[in-house]
Amino acid sequence: MNKMHVKRGDKVVVIAGKDKGKEGNVVAAFPEQNKVIVEGVAVAKKHQKARMQGQASAIIEKEMPIDASNVMRVCPKCGKPSRVGVKVFDDGSKAKYCKKCGETLND
Repeated sequence: MNKMHVKRGDKVVVIAGKDKGKEGNVVAAFPEQNKVIVEGVAVAKKHQKARMQGQASAIIEKEMPIDASNVMRVCPKCGKPSRVGVKVFDDGSKAKYCKKCGETLND
C-alpha cells in the first residue's frame, strides 16, 4: 500500500491543472492509484437519461479524481500550502509537520 501526503478530510490547494489555485477538502483518497477527490475540483457533467416514465432526465455534476501530486496540503496554523515532513521522536512515534512553519499537523 502506498503512503500519501494527504488523507480524507485534509484541506488542500490544487497546484497544477485546469483548477489550479482552487481550495477544498479531500472527499476520498485512493492510495493504490495515487489519486484524490477534492470537493469542487475537476467537476464533470454527466447526462442522465430518464429510466422510467415520469422520471426526469438530468445533468449531474460529479467530482472526478485528480492525481495526488497536483495537490498540496494547507497548514492549519500558518494557512499556507506547504510540503509535509515526518518527525520521528525518541520513543519511536512519528508525526507529520508543516515544512514552512514547523507546526505539527494533527492526524
